[in-house]
Amino acid sequence: MDLTIPFRRSVSTHRSAAEASNLDWLQAHEMLRGHEAAELYARWDVPDLAARSFPDANQDDLVLATDLFGFYFLFDDQFDGEVGLHPSRVASICDPLIGIVHGDLDGAKASPVAASFADLWRRSSEGMSSRWRSRAAYNWEWYFATHPSEALGRARAVEAERAGREIELPDRAEYLMLRRGTGATETVIDMIERFAEEVPATAFHSPQLRLMRQLAADIPSFANDVRSYRKEAPRGDAYNLVVILQHQRQCGVGEASAAVLAETQWMIDEYARLSAEVPELCTRLGLSGPQRRAVERYTEGLAAWVAGYLEWEDRTLRYRPEGEMPVDRPNHVEGLLDRGW
Repeated sequence: MDLTIPFRRSVSTHRSAAEASNLDWLQAHEMLRGHEAAELYARWDVPDLAARSFPDANQDDLVLATDLFGFYFLFDDQFDGEVGLHPSRVASICDPLIGIVHGDLDGAKASPVAASFADLWRRSSEGMSSRWRSRAAYNWEWYFATHPSEALGRARAVEAERAGREIELPDRAEYLMLRRGTGATETVIDMIERFAEEVPATAFHSPQLRLMRQLAADIPSFANDVRSYRKEAPRGDAYNLVVILQHQRQCGVGEASAAVLAETQWMIDEYARLSAEVPELCTRLGLSGPQRRAVERYTEGLAAWVAGYLEWEDRTLRYRPEGEMPVDRPNHVEGLLDRGW
């Protein structure tokens, strides 16, 4: 995609170690079954995403980041098939995962997905403040709880198509409300503090950082809507901004995609503008030296995440036909979402 990214780009030196560990972890938790599934997963190059998004993380932290990204993608893909057309079924899968972040570890016994997520939550939250844990738990709840609503949108689209009715598309506000949940970007952003240090509350909730955080969450989602259009539009996914703009403007996919990318570029430029205000913000808030450094590392981490994701998305095969994981082959997904499914 033709985007100008004015942020530092770097790749972690721990990438190879994270790659080897990630495959072992996925297979140990039954998230990948069979040689073919592992080969397809390798085409996505998830360790490259982690290494570019968190270039300054130490080896253990990069291993955790890689496992997290692997979980996101494999979990999301389970709803690309028949399961994703049944909101109540999706809710029954997500409810135990929500329970895990609120202390109900019995949910970890529900499925390989639940067991793997319980491990990720334990590793992510260890040593973090109650403030961070509360925020991270909310963001994970948001992520999991929006999947049934996304399934409802798919089901309605399929029902409308079968009945010969026009598919009702969400407006921009409804789109953003759901997309900001299913995109999981808030949970990724939480890890910036996990891998560096927590940001003082007065700075964290300042208008500048709140806006920068929202931009860093939205940029990857907007760009991804362009990449994933080819896969999502044919199955009736309504929560894709390219699909929505096509309908609103009565235009082709090229024009709609260009409009989404133009807005994505505006957001990148706006992030750069806001980041220039951060030093003055720290001074006016009277932050100490360590507090100022925490804010600086956070804003640098947000920029690294945006640049890393966009660069990885240009390189990965995940959004090309040769990189798609089949969801209808038993050796790939049987038993992944619940015991004996």
